[in-house]
Amino acid sequence: MDQQKLKLRTNLRDEEDLSEETKTLISSLPLEESFTGRKLCKYQGCWYIHRTLQGVLNVKTSFEPQDTDIIVASFPKCGTTWLKALTFALVRRSKHPFNDQHHPLLSNNPHNLVPYLELNLYFFSKKPDLTEFSLSPRMFSTHTPFHTLQEGLKDSPCKIVYVSRNVKDTLVSYWHFVSTKQRKDEVKKSSLEETFESFCSGVLFLGPFWDHVLSYWRRSLEDPKHVLFMRYEEMKAEPREQIKRLAEFLGCPFSEEEEESGSVDGIIDLCSLRNLSSLEINKTGKVAGDRDNKDFFGKGEVGGWKNHLTPEMENKIDTIIQEKLHGSGLNF
Repeated sequence: MDQQKLKLRTNLRDEEDLSEETKTLISSLPLEESFTGRKLCKYQGCWYIHRTLQGVLNVKTSFEPQDTDIIVASFPKCGTTWLKALTFALVRRSKHPFNDQHHPLLSNNPHNLVPYLELNLYFFSKKPDLTEFSLSPRMFSTHTPFHTLQEGLKDSPCKIVYVSRNVKDTLVSYWHFVSTKQRKDEVKKSSLEETFESFCSGVLFLGPFWDHVLSYWRRSLEDPKHVLFMRYEEMKAEPREQIKRLAEFLGCPFSEEEEESGSVDGIIDLCSLRNLSSLEINKTGKVAGDRDNKDFFGKGEVGGWKNHLTPEMENKIDTIIQEKLHGSGLNF
């Protein structure tokens, strides 16, 4: 299938089953085409594929949060899979210790255990079946910015964990992820240059990157009891300290006995990208949206962007990020 036909088919799929309310809203929004050829609309400062916007709206109007809910949030390709695995392992460790031979993470992709609200559960329905999430606390995830997510949470005091990552590593990982999908669809892969320019302009699915990160950063400063801001690089450099920090925030701190028995290191090993990517379920299975599980396990390197971006690219994106984050107290 040539690229133009693929774009047409993809855009038609994005328009399927849109409510009249969503169509009317989209007609009033700024519209652009992404570097992958998909139609985007800008809602509350964030660029969405049309079909995803309806999922966002469904969450805002129909999701009924519980006070004990936990939400894992991120911009795409910032360590989401790893954070989902860690969050699940920490919260459920009394029921499933790290050395449990039947641990759910050994037979399930983290994205199935901690599903996206707008991209999975509410993507096709205002009233999805949430009965399998009866065990408290429930765990969900999102890629929407905080100010939009907040409307769906309806003032719930639930916990939100956000993971950020250096924009240059995020950019390269984003490009690899999109290219994998395009290769499977047998169309021309988007170039790194196209992805780079989209990051710089902010016009890409769920962009701009800086607005997304800032929405959670500022909220974490305003309400640190309910929003935890984590950095991928710190999680890689000091995993024990960061995992203990995460457990404390989630209300399930490690006891001295657990630390002495190796529970912290056990969970780190269980949730490592090396271990998860080696599991059969993550070599052969699929997640909702028909993506292969293996697509969610890249190298996860810190500084891997140096093998891809030119000095000119580095300088340009650094200048943009410094300008956008100026005065916020956040830096990379």
